[in-house]
Amino acid sequence: MGERLAVAIEAGDKKAFASALEWPGWSRSGKTKEAAIEALLAYSSRYDAVARLAGVPFPASFDAEVVEEAGGGSGTDFGVPSVLTHAADGRPVDAREAARLASIVEAAWTTLDDIAAGAPAELRKGPRGGGRDRDKMVAHVNEADWYYAKELGIRVPAPKSRADTKGLRAAMLEVLRQPSGGSPLADRKWPQRYAARRIAWHALDHAWEMEDRSE
Repeated sequence: MGERLAVAIEAGDKKAFASALEWPGWSRSGKTKEAAIEALLAYSSRYDAVARLAGVPFPASFDAEVVEEAGGGSGTDFGVPSVLTHAADGRPVDAREAARLASIVEAAWTTLDDIAAGAPAELRKGPRGGGRDRDKMVAHVNEADWYYAKELGIRVPAPKSRADTKGLRAAMLEVLRQPSGGSPLADRKWPQRYAARRIAWHALDHAWEMEDRSE
């Protein structure tokens, strides 16, 4: 038997997401919740590489257990795990867990950077003939992180250079490394666990897309 994997499901009209609650960024989608869980488990080997970068022990196998289910919305159907009502997200975060969450988010960014460094500038088109090329994809993630930073209480000018992006990431990690009681950060909307999951997911989703679409 594998390690128990606590999974939260959010299901919209067209798409469902399965998110591993203890592993920020490990969230995959499918047309049904069963398909989403199947996709989640299929990505375990790719997530293992992220956990290794973070220095976090990662079990060899898992048995998924759905512990929460919630209705999704337009964000879910658009392709973003955006439900904030998971009860598990409101749990307090002690110093050790905060360091763990931050290390995984940092590893997600490193994964994106490493894959981008080896990817061609022009990526294969998606199944419908679309999709961003490498530089636009990286810029999109960096811009999104700037908006995400506001949810952490960080307000700085939009990054315009690699140094700016590095500084923004450092500031975000500093917030994520702090213990919290589980309430939304900076009197905004995102509790710490959700913030880590959303930020890491976005970086990894595009990193893996870039990897799949590289020649």
